[in-house]
Amino acid sequence: MTPIELTEKLYARDVVLLAGRLLLSLIFVHEGLGLATHFEGAEKAMAALGVGTPLLVATIALQLGAGLSVALGILARLGAIGLGLFCLMTAGLFHTNFASQNELLHFEKDLAIAGGMFILALSGAGRLSVDRVLIATMNGKVSSKVKAETAPSEPHLSAGATSLPV
Repeated sequence: MTPIELTEKLYARDVVLLAGRLLLSLIFVHEGLGLATHFEGAEKAMAALGVGTPLLVATIALQLGAGLSVALGILARLGAIGLGLFCLMTAGLFHTNFASQNELLHFEKDLAIAGGMFILALSGAGRLSVDRVLIATMNGKVSSKVKAETAPSEPHLSAGATSLPV
């Protein structure tokens, strides 16, 4: 058995995608919960940066909604694009004081997370996602073993598939 065959049999790609989705989404879900539970303090801090309450509410909704979307694999491509764009905007609007090492680090971190999100948007959530379970259920596939054996695997980028089906 070749290493590629072993990897496919163990669904390593899907396990890695799940771990990556969880790690990428953690920062957004955590921050969204923090902003929501300490709304008044967040509102004051954002006002000092010129961000009004409607944009704060939208930020919380995006962080929680898209963060959970990515983590659970429910429309994960769409959530990843939203969070990737959010990171680019955050980097460009709030972390451009490169004289400060801390600001430079936040700028670079936001760019790196955006890159990870865009890669996730291209690759998809993998088989270990709520979307796959819902599709299998709607198709009448009861057991996860049957689902895993019969569900078409997502094409790999090296196979030339670069479209973004949601």
